[in-house]
Amino acid sequence: MSDQSWRTAAERGSVLGVRFVLWLATAFGRAPARLFVRILAFYYTLFAGAAREGTRAFLERAGEPVGFGRVYRQILRFAQVTLDSLFFMSGKLSPFRITRDGSEHLAKLRDEKIGAILLGAHVGSMYAMRAQGTEEALPLHAVVYTKHAARINAVLEEIDPEGHAKLLQMGQGVDFMLRIKELVEDGGIVAILADRVGSDDRAVTVEFFGAPARFPTGPFILASTLKCPVYLTYGLYRDPDLYELHCEPFADVIELPRKRRQEALQEHVQRYASRLEAIARSAPDNWFNFYDFWRHD
Repeated sequence: MSDQSWRTAAERGSVLGVRFVLWLATAFGRAPARLFVRILAFYYTLFAGAAREGTRAFLERAGEPVGFGRVYRQILRFAQVTLDSLFFMSGKLSPFRITRDGSEHLAKLRDEKIGAILLGAHVGSMYAMRAQGTEEALPLHAVVYTKHAARINAVLEEIDPEGHAKLLQMGQGVDFMLRIKELVEDGGIVAILADRVGSDDRAVTVEFFGAPARFPTGPFILASTLKCPVYLTYGLYRDPDLYELHCEPFADVIELPRKRRQEALQEHVQRYASRLEAIARSAPDNWFNFYDFWRHD
């Protein structure tokens, strides 16, 4: 199953179900909602064959067990983190313990009004990182892809209209590039998930968990064009209520010299992939790409 197919399938998730979980969490708290998502995750593990096999492909490469119970735990972690995202979007941080490593980098960007690119991945919680940004008054904008999740995205907008206004729809055109450039030059911090390849994305193949995998080049080309600092950010979930938020320098500036542009681009993407592998190995149950990451359709 490709990333594009996974994105399309994800929209099949019931909007009514999202609203029910939101109601349950709001009315009765996090604990009862966590019981419900256990049932939901079990059902999904039983019947979502493509996601189950995609999860096994990752677990096998990560040296983890690949039985039903371990696959269920992986999908359950995603369900739990998704549930917690509803709390983060609502500004309710009291149920969680949150640690921060590298937050001084973000504070410096904010205080000195330095624009930057934050590279993330589908590992752990993007919404925990966004909640930190809101709490610390960071000029944070996130690039997202919601083309195949319009209905669910509408529900999320209802939950967090202010945060939704700072989302930038992924694009390839000049207008998108100019908007990002304008934000960064004005001291904005732009977050981009750099691990999935869309149908229209340019990509390179690098080594990831000992096998070739495709990664998009767009975020790295964008950063090189903007000549701004680049950081790697991720928020790891540790059961039952801990989120470890990390921010680390990736490059002062991404340089792509004309004479060795492709080679330099390959090197930057490989460095990102190698770091992502180390992060995923440190918390394998936080890997939330539920398709065969190494399959090249």
